[in-house]
Amino acid sequence: DFKCLMFFCPLCRYNRIAPSLGVDIISLNEKWQLMNSNSSVSLSAEVPGCVHTTLQRQGFISDPYYRFNDLAYRWISLDNWTYTTSFSVPTHVRGKGKAVLVFEGVDTVSTISLNGVTIGKTDNMFRRYDFEVTGLLKDEENVLQVWIMSAVTYASQRSHAHTEYRVPPDCPPPVQKGECHVNFIRKAQSSFSWDWGPSFPTLGIWKEVRLEVFNSSRVLSYTTSPKYDSEHSSWNVEVELFFDVFVASKGLVHLSIPLLQSEAEFQLSLTPGQILVNNNLDIYDDNKCVHFKSVSLWWPFGHGEQFLYYLTIDVNLEGGETFNVAFRTVELVQEPIPSSPGLSFYFRINGKPIFLKGSNWIPVHAFQDQVTTDMITILLRSAQKANMNTLRVWGGGVYEQDIFYSLCDMYGIMIWQDFMFACALYPTEKDFIQTVREEVTHQVRRLKSHPSVVIWSGNNENEAAIATDWFNISVAARPLYVKDYVNLYVENIRDIVLQEDSTRPFLVSSPTNGVESEKEGWVAKDPYDPHYGDTHYYSYYKDCWDWTAFPRTRFASEYGFQSWPSLSTLSKVSVSSDWDFSSNFSAHRQHHEDGNQQMLKQAELHYILPNSTDPVQKYRDTIYITQVMQAQCVKIQTEFYRRSRSDIVEGKGHTMGTLYWQLNDIWQGPSWSSVEFGGKWKMLHYWATDFYAPILSAGVEDKGDLLIYGVSDSHSEKHNVKAKVKLHSWSSFNAVCSLESNVTKIKAGGSTLVFQHSISALLMQCGNCTRRSCIVAFHLSSPEGQLISPHNHMFLSSPRYAEGLQKPNITDTGIVQNFFVTLHCSFPAVYVWLDVDNIPGHFDVNGFLMLSKKSTVIFGAWRPTTAEEITANLHITSLRDVY
Repeated sequence: DFKCLMFFCPLCRYNRIAPSLGVDIISLNEKWQLMNSNSSVSLSAEVPGCVHTTLQRQGFISDPYYRFNDLAYRWISLDNWTYTTSFSVPTHVRGKGKAVLVFEGVDTVSTISLNGVTIGKTDNMFRRYDFEVTGLLKDEENVLQVWIMSAVTYASQRSHAHTEYRVPPDCPPPVQKGECHVNFIRKAQSSFSWDWGPSFPTLGIWKEVRLEVFNSSRVLSYTTSPKYDSEHSSWNVEVELFFDVFVASKGLVHLSIPLLQSEAEFQLSLTPGQILVNNNLDIYDDNKCVHFKSVSLWWPFGHGEQFLYYLTIDVNLEGGETFNVAFRTVELVQEPIPSSPGLSFYFRINGKPIFLKGSNWIPVHAFQDQVTTDMITILLRSAQKANMNTLRVWGGGVYEQDIFYSLCDMYGIMIWQDFMFACALYPTEKDFIQTVREEVTHQVRRLKSHPSVVIWSGNNENEAAIATDWFNISVAARPLYVKDYVNLYVENIRDIVLQEDSTRPFLVSSPTNGVESEKEGWVAKDPYDPHYGDTHYYSYYKDCWDWTAFPRTRFASEYGFQSWPSLSTLSKVSVSSDWDFSSNFSAHRQHHEDGNQQMLKQAELHYILPNSTDPVQKYRDTIYITQVMQAQCVKIQTEFYRRSRSDIVEGKGHTMGTLYWQLNDIWQGPSWSSVEFGGKWKMLHYWATDFYAPILSAGVEDKGDLLIYGVSDSHSEKHNVKAKVKLHSWSSFNAVCSLESNVTKIKAGGSTLVFQHSISALLMQCGNCTRRSCIVAFHLSSPEGQLISPHNHMFLSSPRYAEGLQKPNITDTGIVQNFFVTLHCSFPAVYVWLDVDNIPGHFDVNGFLMLSKKSTVIFGAWRPTTAEEITANLHITSLRDVY
């Protein structure tokens, strides 16, 4: 479980920045001094870090996330700041031929000087910068200074200098309380605000700084690309070594994968400059015959093992570096489908079609220096525990840390990797294009060795922004913006990706019509066309229980509903007077227009809203009802997509991916997430473990019939199953009646109808049941009665109209050893929710239907705790308790 998060992982060795031996490295991640523009603020600082974090740690400001501090601390981002440090260099090091200062990441616009001499400038937080400082190093103290300009000011200046035509949007919607012109700076686009997060346009040195000094050469980076030759059924590993050469030299490169008994040696001949050396390591079996089966493949979670081999790269026989390498193929299949116009859109991994199940990943924190390995691990393990095999790293945030991708490699979580462009048009001046080219080259080389990365995507929603005219561009001006779009994403980003990486597909945008968009000049007439590519779909006022309103798309890469996080999460950044849906705090924290009303309106369609006379209890209950609504809505939509994988209805269907919006939160506030800031699971995340199960039973009403489908992710195994169906009255624990289907073989990698029955006939057959007085519970079992799918249920009418639903009077008998919680109730209960406030961990089930007098759940703690602590913090809620 999550109990051992502090760990050393030998499989996580994916640091591709590996200077060769003979290079002296001096870390400059020690203490720095930080000062604002008029010297009124001066204090010590840590690198990596940012200004906000430094000010908070030094006690100069309180928690930036607290209440309205995002507005109170706006002045920090509007000022310019200077980082200064001093260091000495040993004589034997200073005497070497070349010295380079390496900045892995500066946020964002800076001028850097050493000993009073300007050595370079930065304008892109997503790039590594190397500045040669040979001849500038002093015998004694060296002073390094990094002057960082306000990102807000810089973006504004660049926008106003772009006078020929506007590049929208100028500013975010007022509800976001954000800053303007973020599309003019190569920085996390969400740092100026988003509809789920605050405006904190950070400044700082957010990654490590070091001095590298050498006589001959240094290795800038390594990349490994396993490639499969289908013609010869063989594998080889392409190894790229990037050198910075000062003096021409010769040498050897030795490559080996001991477990595969494969090795090779190559001559090196290096000339001054930045040099790429490309070598191939062929994979043989014991008979020296190239063989596909001689390797163990890397598979997505739920489809096989995630086998990682050690690859040793030894330059000049000096000891070498060991990295991970994994063997897998990926194809994005876009081909005609029988009985359907358009094209398919699905992923084949190692030749097998894979249904992608997962969510979208946003930045873990507004201040990246505060993101820890534990935070990333909890989120990724939570995703895996919910049976996810894919996360989309969304294009308005950051390219994630190395450890993120290494853990995804281990956990079998595939990554859809956006480039960092989102919901905007972008300038195409020469210097902007050039810094983007450097960014893309750097990030592709950094990430392409990871088997978890299965696709590159150029941007988030920018094709749709032009196609559906988000920004009121005139018909006459549209060709200019299309030309800029093609220039940036096709002629530059796509061109670089295709040069750097031939092992995985590239999409220009999301959503997109894929190859059809390409045929239409890269901007399709309708990028949301469900016959092609992927779609994003949101509808907050339509009844989310009406599955017929959802697009029967090839691939659903965004969809979702908002909810509020738990009171224990919000209480860390609020006071009791804030705990009201009509409070200033509730309005301030909501960055999506009409978001709070949308949640309540959607909930009110099917539930009676909380009406406690205790304000705090009503607030807690309202949070609960938003999470109930969100879980139910996303469940209905996801089950619709999963059962559509085999269907073609009116030419639409063959859905092969669901990535709901969104997995995680950047702060404590309302959002579409299933996991709260801090790692606590919302009800949606508990439900995802079931609706993303490898074998799913999905129920739906269609034209008066109850249909139950069996959905299987299996590649080959065909399961013989029966659907077991029970109708339960809200007023009794005894099933009113039970039915089961004939044995049906559910197809591998598909959706199969296993049960169909007229609902009116079913109610008549059962006797004492009406749509309002009963609920349908069902699951799939083997012919022998073994449980095959998670338990599921379906309402025959809205719970707000339920007849006989009574307060269940749920009690617990205390927490026993191993944190078993035994619940007792007087009547059936729906959406039974257990909350233990700030104790980190999760239950084995939650938000469940309780159809028996007694039920036992287990709490898995992520830190040491006691039964007494859990008992003291336990809150139990069901739907009937909130009104």
